[in-house]
Amino acid sequence: MSSSQQDTVKVDLGGRAVTVPRGGLYDRYRMDPDLDAIARDPRVGGVDFFRRLPKTKVDSPIGPTLTPNFYYSVSTARLTMLAPSRAIRARLPEELAPLELAPGLGLVSVMFFRYDVCDIDFYTEAAVGIAVKPARHGGLGFFDLVSGLKNEHLDSYVLSLPVSSEIAQVRGHDGYGFPKWVTGLDVDIDVDRTSARVTNDAGGVDLALLAATPKQSAHPSGKRVTSLTSYTTIGGAWHSTLSQTNVLRAGATRSARGVSLEIGEGRMADDLRSLKPRRTLRFDVMTQGQVALHMPVPTSVPSRNK
Repeated sequence: MSSSQQDTVKVDLGGRAVTVPRGGLYDRYRMDPDLDAIARDPRVGGVDFFRRLPKTKVDSPIGPTLTPNFYYSVSTARLTMLAPSRAIRARLPEELAPLELAPGLGLVSVMFFRYDVCDIDFYTEAAVGIAVKPARHGGLGFFDLVSGLKNEHLDSYVLSLPVSSEIAQVRGHDGYGFPKWVTGLDVDIDVDRTSARVTNDAGGVDLALLAATPKQSAHPSGKRVTSLTSYTTIGGAWHSTLSQTNVLRAGATRSARGVSLEIGEGRMADDLRSLKPRRTLRFDVMTQGQVALHMPVPTSVPSRNK
């Protein structure tokens, strides 16, 4: 047996055999973690946030699972850009509407994620997303916009969501309805520098980011918890997925100086170009945080006209 085979084990997810690291968190705990043991990992800045979020067992397209999925050590980067609403609407399902900063101008983002310690083991992720109005009747657009710009609560529709691991792809695609595929994806974020590179099918650059990390501010655990609601369809029915982020160390800048985004060739690049982004409004980086990702739940999405 090769060393690579010895270092991995096959697990079943809804009838699909998926490879995970042998002795990793998923292999050991199957989403039911020993928080005391995880708290001893030097990369994890405490587990109090998770002690207040009991897990529940639910049925899902990937079989019975526990929710939420816990991410104990996370770093992220987000570029928020202005884009014409006409281009955005062309990529949105008709039931969803763009969150507009001004008439004819909406918000799109490119995001990169590094999950160093989580229930399904280390992986990286990237996304091209659209800020949308909450899928409810009578939404207060102005207040949604203010909280969205502050990244306190965002409602989103994702066009691209590549990941670096098989279990993240199967769970995200089959379980959550996200447009996920596996590719080469490097994300490195520290207090000085933020870099990311998404590889296309030919081994070249799909999207790549290089930037100075904005000055970081520390937040006590539980004092700054932001949320993201993402809309997907599973089996033809609309669902919403809630993600809660416990921000521990983060910073932002409204200047695009020193931020380089390379739009190459590939699925992410095509999705971003289709949105016709005009300029960067904000660059957010979280060098230390934690996330609880809940399983999707059915949601009522009103019919809207484009």
